[in-house]
Amino acid sequence: MTRLILSTSNIMTGGPSIIRKPGADRSNLELTNSLRSNFLAAQQDYSPPLSATSGSGSPRSSSDEDLPSRRPQSSIWTTRDGSDYYIPTIDWSLSGLCEERSQYDITVKLFYLHGAHVKDRAKHTKDAINLVLKELGVESIDLLIVSFPGMSFDGDCEWEADKKNSAQGNDEEEIASWPAIEELYSQGVVKRLGLSEFGSEKLSRFLARAKVRPQVDQVNIKDCCNVPPPLLKLAKMEGIELLTHNDCTDILPSGTLRELLGQGIRGAGVLSESKRGMNGMRGDLNPEWVVKYTAVVRDRGVIENKGYFAVAELNE
Repeated sequence: MTRLILSTSNIMTGGPSIIRKPGADRSNLELTNSLRSNFLAAQQDYSPPLSATSGSGSPRSSSDEDLPSRRPQSSIWTTRDGSDYYIPTIDWSLSGLCEERSQYDITVKLFYLHGAHVKDRAKHTKDAINLVLKELGVESIDLLIVSFPGMSFDGDCEWEADKKNSAQGNDEEEIASWPAIEELYSQGVVKRLGLSEFGSEKLSRFLARAKVRPQVDQVNIKDCCNVPPPLLKLAKMEGIELLTHNDCTDILPSGTLRELLGQGIRGAGVLSESKRGMNGMRGDLNPEWVVKYTAVVRDRGVIENKGYFAVAELNE
């Protein structure tokens, strides 16, 4: 088994622009396009210059079929460390923020994905936070928001969305995953805890069972216009801060990940593709989690560093 660790680096530092299509889920496009951009940048940075001509001296073809054959070997721009495989290679010496830690508000959102084992969430949580801390060169974050699979606010109105939300997700799995989050809080690694996409009934049930209560509930109301009144009332009564977002709940489907890493025109060439006769890593691919981090300079309200890590298990 190999753990694939994908990273975007800091998406605020330039590179190809992130194309957003009307009606599309923003964070899904931001994640996939940022990963592609970082893969391409790494291929260019770590590879020797490609000759403009073929061995015969004739110009290289620029056809779609020829592009994958000119892609550098993945071993050049990726790194294997035991069972971990970094895509692309990360130069940790370039990590860190420009100013003192006290100058930043750092928010992290952890997405547990469909298909990953609930029993592994404690390890996934620690791994995700450790990667972010190392990338930003800090010892703590201000807010950690947790997104569980199968949750959304979807309905013709806010009342219907709140009602449908009450039956989504899995209460037992969600509360069983929370101690790993509470531990980070008790250690001082995380200053505030939050949930994503919890309606009034879901949140009420969760608050009754959690030892360390979340202080934030983040909801996406793009399909129901307003925050449901029952949720507003509960949040006010319990002292919960309500935040809105436009993240995609199904942020990294398996098919999307395989396309990102495959041998196609827009793929990274890491995974094999028999129909193209191209070699690469083989096996069943299972996305496990995605973490999104944002560091905002407090006195200016400017995002200095923003990025993603995504991890998948490859059973070879």
